[in-house]
This record gives sequence, structure tokens and C-alpha cells, in this order.
Amino acid sequence: MTRYAIVTDLNRCVGCLACSTACKTVNGVAPGDFWIKTLRIGPTPKPGGSGDWPDVEMYFLPLQCQHCEDPECVKVCPTQASHKLADGTVQVDKSKCIGCQFCVMACPYGVRYLNEEERVVEKCTLCEQRISQGELPQCVMECGSRARFFGDLDKGIETFEAPCPTHDLSTPYDDMVQQRTTAKEWLEPWDEGDVYHLTDVGNGPSVAYILRNRTWQGKE
Repeated sequence: MTRYAIVTDLNRCVGCLACSTACKTVNGVAPGDFWIKTLRIGPTPKPGGSGDWPDVEMYFLPLQCQHCEDPECVKVCPTQASHKLADGTVQVDKSKCIGCQFCVMACPYGVRYLNEEERVVEKCTLCEQRISQGELPQCVMECGSRARFFGDLDKGIETFEAPCPTHDLSTPYDDMVQQRTTAKEWLEPWDEGDVYHLTDVGNGPSVAYILRNRTWQGKE
């Protein structure tokens, strides 16, 4: 079994929006629409703190389709346009979509929208056109702070991959993007208690977030 997903190290994310921009460019997402939104969480008082600067904390939270294990959007789709693939991703077959937006209303995370021009629903596909060819999602490729990693949950988050950064400017771009590193090799150590998911309402969100030494607020 395969369960493709993305993990984001929120201690590394700087909210630069490179993931959102790269996603819009490669997938042709229209102005005003987003497959990834980056939310600022905070500033909030540190536990037991005064709440005055610098006694506060914050982080950025990239929000996209969670490619759930048991997606509500698939259950309510009357035409089977929304469906789940064997690789664990949730996709929309535009040829079957009638634009009823039942899936938009059923999504717990508000990450689907109606493409007004085509009258079909769109969302993050996890760059299915890329991962099916063994490539990485564009948002992972373009993450400048190397916070985003892609992989199979069944193999463990530590195996998730991202491009391996290099400071050798003589390295050809094609060679550079083919070199990869893993979350275990690149990220600061984390434990199971540092791994979070958005609120689970029985749908089993797959996208994971690592957050250390800060208060997780993704369930609010």
C-alpha cells in the first residue's frame, strides 16, 4: 500500500509563499485561487508567559488538500469525479465534475473551490503529473528553506525526500534537482510528539507537520 503525502517542518518554514507561487505557476492556478495557502499562526503568548513581546511565539502553516485516508469529498460526490488513487492521493476527474460543489462543502479544511471559468472543482493534486513520473511536487522542489518533504507515509516520515541543497554554483540545474536528501538527514531531530495533523473528523488527514518547542494550534 502507498500513501503519498507531504510533511512540513514548521520550525523551518519562513512564510515566503514560494510553495504557493510554484504551485500556481506549474498547475496554471488562476489569480485569486490557491491550491496552497500559507497561514500565520500567532503571535500568541508563550505558555505561562506575559504575552508581551518577546514573550510570544508564532509559526507559518501551509494549508492544502490533506489527501485524506477516508475523504469526505469522495463520499458526497454524485458522479465519482472526486476519487482516491492507489497511491493515496485524492483527485478530481474534470470530465465527470458537474460543479455541484458538494465536495467543497464537505471538505473540513476549505481547500477546494469552483473554477468559475471551467465550472469544475479544483484543488491540490500533489502534482500527480510529476509524482507519477518519480519527480517531486513543485512546492517541495521550490521550498527555499527546505521545510517541505514528500514521500510515502507507510515508509515513515524520516524517508521523505526533498532536493539536496548545494552551494556549488557550477552544478548544472538538472543535476542539482536530481540530487535528494531525506527528512532524517536534513531536519533537526524530532520525536513522535512533534508530529501533528489537522483536525481529524473521521477522514484521516495524511499531510503531516513537524513543530518543536511551540504550541500546536492546528486544531483550532
